Parts: sequence; structure tokens; C-alpha cells
Amino acid sequence: MTLNISQKLISGHLINGKLKPGSEISIRIDQTLTQDATGTMAYLQFEAIGIPRVKTEVSVSYVDHNLLQTDFRNADDHLYLQSVAAKYGLYFSRPGNGVSHQVHLERFGKPAKTLLGSDSHTPTGGGLGMLAIGAGGLDVAMAMAGRPFNLKMPRVVGVELTGKLSPWVSAKDIVLEVIRRLTVKGGVGRILEYYGPGVETLDVPSRAAICNMGTEAGATSSVFPSDRVTREFLKSQGRESDWIELSADTGAGYDEIIKIDLSSLEPLIAQPSSPDRVVKVSEISGRQVSQVILGSCANSSLRDLLVAARVLEGRTIHPDVSFEINPGSRQVLENLAAGSGYLSLVKAGARIHQPGCLGCIGMGQAPATGTVSLRTFTRNFPGRSGTNDDRVFLCSPEVAVAAAITGAITDPRELGEYPDVKQPAELLLDDSMIISPVENTGELEIVRGPNIQPLPQMDPLPVDVEGTVLLKVGDNISTDDIMPAGAKILPLRSNVPAISEFVFSRINPSFAGRAKSAGGGFVVGGENYGQGSSREHAALAPRYLGVKAVIAKSYARIHKSNLVNFGILPLEFKHSSDYDGIKMDARVKIISVRDKIKDGQVTLTAEVDGREILVRLDVSDREREILISGGLLNYAKGL
Repeated sequence: MTLNISQKLISGHLINGKLKPGSEISIRIDQTLTQDATGTMAYLQFEAIGIPRVKTEVSVSYVDHNLLQTDFRNADDHLYLQSVAAKYGLYFSRPGNGVSHQVHLERFGKPAKTLLGSDSHTPTGGGLGMLAIGAGGLDVAMAMAGRPFNLKMPRVVGVELTGKLSPWVSAKDIVLEVIRRLTVKGGVGRILEYYGPGVETLDVPSRAAICNMGTEAGATSSVFPSDRVTREFLKSQGRESDWIELSADTGAGYDEIIKIDLSSLEPLIAQPSSPDRVVKVSEISGRQVSQVILGSCANSSLRDLLVAARVLEGRTIHPDVSFEINPGSRQVLENLAAGSGYLSLVKAGARIHQPGCLGCIGMGQAPATGTVSLRTFTRNFPGRSGTNDDRVFLCSPEVAVAAAITGAITDPRELGEYPDVKQPAELLLDDSMIISPVENTGELEIVRGPNIQPLPQMDPLPVDVEGTVLLKVGDNISTDDIMPAGAKILPLRSNVPAISEFVFSRINPSFAGRAKSAGGGFVVGGENYGQGSSREHAALAPRYLGVKAVIAKSYARIHKSNLVNFGILPLEFKHSSDYDGIKMDARVKIISVRDKIKDGQVTLTAEVDGREILVRLDVSDREREILISGGLLNYAKGL
């Protein structure tokens, strides 16, 4: 049997199931990563499992999100994370060392390995030929405990790349074209596997950027081959011994195929406020810009910053533009400084920040009211930037630096000759900001600040489920909409009672109070409910408020799993037209739901204000047991 790369990676780690799209499979996880916005809760959950040390080959705790020390809470959480890493045998990447995905690509990623991360952009590792998947923190905690990761076998979409990119066109334009074609939900239940002669023209940072943003199409993961280019990258990292070749078998097939001629692409840009609102830059050029940010886990590599530096040589930033740079890692920053790149950026007027996520998750760098911000980021959901009426566009480093120079959205091809940028063959390598695991950790104490609260206890599923419709929302509701991020809310990630006050706060500020007064209830949603970040707080906090079920037209993969993990029923309308008939405050009741779920029933009858509608519970037998138990932790502990 001939296999493509995705099938090889899955079959090599398969514990249960078959390579049949849509069927549940269990796979072994080699590596995990967490970041501090999701990690604190993941490690509280890992502690609750009760084993003395992680069982993966490599597990890394990164601090890259909550970098603003406006009070004690973020600093306390970082001390907790560092002490947990020491206690349980994890690597710890300290604040300022960089974005988890960039650092993991540089220092830990290995071809043919599996990686599970509590961040939706974990598929960045696919640029090295890994099967890298984003998940909720509880799933990652289970993987660290040696448990398999369960998911539906994805369909594998082959993305055939031919030709070669033209000057001023880069990897971001490739993935924006993919997202334009698929939309933000077209990749759900799929792995995007890149192949064809165009692949060898792309370096690893470019491949990683493409894999990173496959998440914005809803894809389970994205993957490239491990080839000569991969080997050169690992050699530059002093890790050539980690390289192995990985490619699809000759004649291997795909469930679907997308064809892209790289030479036909031109600079693209995603308009507010969705990553799939993609148009050619040339179609909207001339619009005034007040902020440009180069960074995020998609575009903060040394290659990206060197492009900006070379373009800015002898030029200055437009006086009406704030041009900000968030390096992806300390390694990137050090090597940028070792050449002339850092000085070129500073002399041009760029503002260079510490390596980290920063404005990508609303941790500072909010744009001014009513102004346009161009960002090389991954997402532009409404209000994510920290400004409610934001006008955020997503673009490549080339488009970003062109706007920084001209003060307007500009086709970068107008700047003239494209700079020849090559990464140094030998890089400065320094792992002093990564603390390695040690043995004999029995006497180590875990540091817990006052903001770190115990995990809330979850009751098993009741016999009947009933309550009012607390909120009705439309299509493509993101986890940013459900559980906002930003400098005000992110520090509360380890305090569920406190963070639950902000559930749906941007959409309906009274939601938390009404949910508590009503004793919980239901949320009704449209298509692709829960797209975006893997943040499990978008399920955990609603569950704390008493949300018993969500009834939606369809779900994003990670969020649906998170709902199950925290005992919230992810129900789907059998007839989408029934969505229109449900009003806010309607009374919903599903009788004998516990027994029906135990019996394996897929279609359930829900009574809505005395009218019956049909809903579906499309979950596996294992997930049914989790829901009956009241959540994954209860299920794992046999409660």
C-alpha cells in the first residue's frame, strides 16, 4: 500500500483505529508544548492526574504570551510554570526567549515525530516534517501523562506546488491563497500536505509559516516533506543528527488536491476581520496606514526580519506610521544583531520589542481608534487587537515593510529590486534561556501565587438537561469571542472563577451574570462555532457558569473536543432551519439524555418552548463516556 506523508506519520504512531477518514483513531505523542496563557491550567490538570514525571520524549513549557508585568499575576504564573517544569521533568523556555513555535522549530522539532501543543498554531512544526497538532490543554496534559491523543482520522488534501515565487511574493502569500480558496472552515477535518517541485524552492521558515496558518482554514495540521532543505536547516541549528528523510511513496494518493502555480501568485492581503477575506494588494492599494507590525508565530523568523532590514537600508519609516517588530526568538534577535540587520531597522525608525507574541493576542500594541493596522499575524478577528473597532489587515513581511515606508497599503513590487536575502550558514546558538529537566526532583516545591486557584470540580451529566438559551450567536464565532484574550483577561487564566466573568463579554456583557442567575443553560450558534485559538477556557469557563450544552450548525475541531473534555454537550441541528426558530431566553429541555447517550443514540429530541426539534450528538463512544462522567478528568480518574 502506498502512503502519503500524513498517512506515514499517523500509521507510525497509531495505537488504535484505522486510516479511514472520519473514524476515531488514537496516536502516540512524542513531544508536547505549552505556552503560558494555556499552560498554567494544563499543568494544574497534569498535577490532578497524579503521576511523578512526564512520559513523553520531550515536553517544553514556554512563556511567550503574558509578558506584560502590570501586576503580580503574570509573574506569579511564570514562577509556577518554572517550578512545575522542574518538578515534572520538562524543559522551560524563559520569558524573553521567544515564541513557542519559533523556538520549538529551532531547538526541538524533529522530522517524523508527533507534537501536540496547547496552542492552535502548533502545526508550525509541519515545516520540519512533523505531525504537529493543536489541542486543548487537558488533551496535552493527558499526552504528557503517556495517554494517547484521540481524533478523527483526517482527510488528506494534497497541495501541489509548481513553479517558483516571483520577487516580492513569499510564503504568506501562498497560505493566504490556500485560505482564500478553502475559507476559514474549509480545512476542518483535513490535513494539508504540500508536495510537488515547488516545495524545494521554499526554505524551512517559509514552510513553517505556511503550516502555521493552515490553522486559519480549520485544518487539523499541515505538513511538508523532510528533504535536503530540512537537513540544511537542522545543520544550521547544530542538529543535523535529528534529520531523517520523509516523503510520500511514489504513486501515493490524496483525498482532494489543490494546485498552485507559485509563479502566478502576487502579493495578497486579508481584509478585516477574517483571515479568508483575501484580495490582491494591488486591488486596494493607497489606503492610509497608521500601524505596521512584523512578527507573530507565522512571520517572525530571521528570514522575515532580514527582508525588512534589507528593504529599509537607506530608507526611513513614514512619519504617520508606527512600525513595530516582534522577533520570534532570542536566536533571531541575536543573529539579526550580529549582522547589520538590527542597526538598519533601528536607523529606519522601527520599534523593536522583546521576542514574544505581544500584539498578536492583544498583549499591548493596540492600534489607534479608527485606524488601519497591517500585521504579519495569523488572525484579525474583531477586537482581538485590543481596539474594539479595529481595522486589521494580514499580510506578508514584504507588504508590511512597503506600507511602513509609504504610509499606505502598497504593492511591494513598486519598491524596485527585491533584496537577495540568505540566512547565514552558521548561526549564533545559545540555549542559556532554556532550563533543561533534571533528575531527583522529589524535594522540589511548586510555587503557587494567590492568583492560582484550584481546579473547579465537575459533576457528572444529569439524567435530564434543561435550561434557558442564554445567548444566540451567528456563524464563525471564535474562541476570542467566547473567551477574550488581552492584557486585562489573560492574567486570569489560572483563576477560573475570575476569568469566567468575561465569557462572551464583547458580545453580551451581561452573559456571566445571567448565566449564574439562571443556573446555567444553553448557547445557540451557527456554522464553524469555536474557530480560532485552542484556548480551553472557552469551554471551561462556560462550564463553570453552568452552560450545559451548545447547539450549533457545525463546530471547529479543537473547540468541539474542548467542549467534550469539560462535559458540555456539543449538539448540532439536524435541520439547520431550526436555528432560525430559537430565540434568546427560550426554554430548552432534553429528557433522559444521560441514558440516550449511554445507549449510543445519535439523534435526540429537544423541546424548545414546547416545540420539538431534532439535534445530533456526533461523538465517539469514548467521548460519550467522557460526557457522562462530566469531563475528561473525571473519566480518566474513573469518577
